[in-house]
Amino acid sequence: MNSSVVERVSVDWAEFDPWRIRPVRHRLMEHPLLQLDALTELGKRQEAKGRVRTHSSGAGPGTPFNVAPRLHPHRMSAADTLRGIRDAKAWMSLLNVQSDPLYRTLVDEVLDGLKPGIDSLDPGMCYRGGWIFITSPNTVTPFHFDKEHNFILQVSGRKTLHVWDHRDTVAASERARDRFHAYHQRDLLSWDESLRERAQMFHLEPGAGAYMPSTSPHMVETGDEPSVTISFTYYTRATRRRSLLHRAHERMRERGIELAPVGTNAMLDACLHAGYRTLDDTREWVRRRVGKPARSDGAAYAITGAL
Repeated sequence: MNSSVVERVSVDWAEFDPWRIRPVRHRLMEHPLLQLDALTELGKRQEAKGRVRTHSSGAGPGTPFNVAPRLHPHRMSAADTLRGIRDAKAWMSLLNVQSDPLYRTLVDEVLDGLKPGIDSLDPGMCYRGGWIFITSPNTVTPFHFDKEHNFILQVSGRKTLHVWDHRDTVAASERARDRFHAYHQRDLLSWDESLRERAQMFHLEPGAGAYMPSTSPHMVETGDEPSVTISFTYYTRATRRRSLLHRAHERMRERGIELAPVGTNAMLDACLHAGYRTLDDTREWVRRRVGKPARSDGAAYAITGAL
């Protein structure tokens, strides 16, 4: 293990729980790939491949995340937005930067450094990804959740991260999680200002960050300066299992069968997992046989274009 890599993100492994939100520290602020000139060049390459997501500063906490770019469009090119980010009134994400050969080295550098500690508690790291967020002052990342475990690290500027426990069924119902894993829809998530009282808050500044487990609802508010943030994400055997179970629960619900929430009936979970894992493996085998690209959530890196 390269000790210089380990120092880039500092985690107290004695206290780390893969299913608990917690603060972390990092040393990526001066990394050459995270300076604005380099990000502008990356933005050009990612935009040419359709791997940029953006919306205007008109979006708020309750804006539906999946359709924020349509409801609050931002028309400027990625390069122009990044060069003028202070006044662009924009939220921009450079998606799946591990698909860029240069930035894959950064994703590997950081996640390879974290992997030994993670594997000791939550083995099977796969579907590795990187996401870079460049935002204008006073811009909001709407309330949403994601499938991956996530180390979110502040590079420049300041943000307030509001994040809710992945088991908080007030912030996100069990049905909302089932539907999300089945269809990548977040339409059953509903923002209410009272949710702020239930959140853990992180006032992120350069060098600060947080770890968020899979499907931890979160919302982010940028301060009075432009902001650069990077997220390093991944699945594990446990996240893949939980995702499959949520998908199975939604499919059963569509057949009129309501099941106890994921994690509350070990025997039921084991039976569902065995059955649906076999179905998934069979589908993958058929895709390979007919020459279609793999879509497995066990791939080494996140699959660009996959939901």
